[in-house]
Amino acid sequence: MENLEKFDRYIEHLCAALGHEDRNAGLQDYCRGLMLPIHRKSVEPLAAHTDPLHVAAKHQSLHHFVAKAGWSDRAVMTRIRDWVVPDLGLDSGCYWIVDDTGFPKKGTHSVGVARQYCGQLGKQDNCQVAVSLSLASVRGSVPVGYQLYLPKDWAADPVRRKKAGVPDEVSFATKPEIALAQMHEALASGVPMGVVLADAGYGDETAFRDGITELGMLYAVGIRPGTTVWAPGAAPLPPRPWSGRGIRPTKLRREPGHEPVSVKALAMALPREAYSALTWREGTNTDLSSRFAAVRVRPAHRDYLGTEMRAEEWLLIEWPEGEAEPVKYFLSTAPSDATLEQLVFVTKMRWRIERDYQELKQEFGLGHYEGRGWRGFHHHATLCIAAYAFLVTERLGQDGAKKNRARPEAASLPEGYLPRGSRTGPAPRA
Repeated sequence: MENLEKFDRYIEHLCAALGHEDRNAGLQDYCRGLMLPIHRKSVEPLAAHTDPLHVAAKHQSLHHFVAKAGWSDRAVMTRIRDWVVPDLGLDSGCYWIVDDTGFPKKGTHSVGVARQYCGQLGKQDNCQVAVSLSLASVRGSVPVGYQLYLPKDWAADPVRRKKAGVPDEVSFATKPEIALAQMHEALASGVPMGVVLADAGYGDETAFRDGITELGMLYAVGIRPGTTVWAPGAAPLPPRPWSGRGIRPTKLRREPGHEPVSVKALAMALPREAYSALTWREGTNTDLSSRFAAVRVRPAHRDYLGTEMRAEEWLLIEWPEGEAEPVKYFLSTAPSDATLEQLVFVTKMRWRIERDYQELKQEFGLGHYEGRGWRGFHHHATLCIAAYAFLVTERLGQDGAKKNRARPEAASLPEGYLPRGSRTGPAPRA
């Protein structure tokens, strides 16, 4: 590695969160192994490449460090954040990106595994899913919160919980609820406020959007085509006039002919001139552009149960040229004088989380952990994020240097080395 001294300082910075000095070597070796250009980054390959002459002993120590040792993921993530934030340039724009990622998994014993939607596969399958919160700027991004989603059947199964080491204080929570808890924790620990970005899996939850507003932050979140809003200039009817008898009516009303509409219906009804072609950033091979329209609307979710109208928000619609209908919809609490260009730029900042996950999985082995327990799952993810965060800061300091410039080289394995489970001799012939 070109800058070993800086890496050593970084590791020393993280080790301050471990609680015991005898854990420092484990963190250093694990992070160094995760940064090596090797195909598989579960515990045994890391041991084989970081100490090829003592693979068994190193495997045992690394396994204990990641699967058993009681250091705090939260404390290490805080140290990671403190190291990266000064280089992100958040003064020019700060964004909090909420997302989740899935890891295909066989069997039923690995913590949190269930048949659920897996983004990596693009379908329902057996997998684990984790919710993350990333801190981002125009310069870069890094996760600052990460937690496994525990499905209801897991949360209610004391036998599996105990075997996997799920903490007693962890109960069932939806993904939006986990994300809100991560945001509360981030604010409490001093993370600068930013604009919250999320896809429709989160943005369609009214309680999630309300929770962001209660925290005092703005958002730009995806919603589904069927989400209902009051069209520009429309609003729910006031409560019925009081007759003078009984309880005074206080609930807002809807009537036939005076009802909210789906965002898809509203988008399809807009005139063609309402849409403008915009380019929001340079892609790898070409500029990224599409057609957009933005109108002021009021979200309508169950407002007939309330007594006050919801505030107006921006509805941003993306309808690429040549498509039969719009492809994406967003709600944003950006100021009423925000321009279309600003709305598009902010909303599209969410692309950074996609790159983070791509690199964390492909380059740092985020999904390679083979253990089954809660502690090991989160420890491995924290260390992957730690290794990735160091590379992010190196890139930011090198102004666009090649992505692997700060990566070390893998040590050669001893002659005759065989991974656990490999055959010790030739396969039998038929």
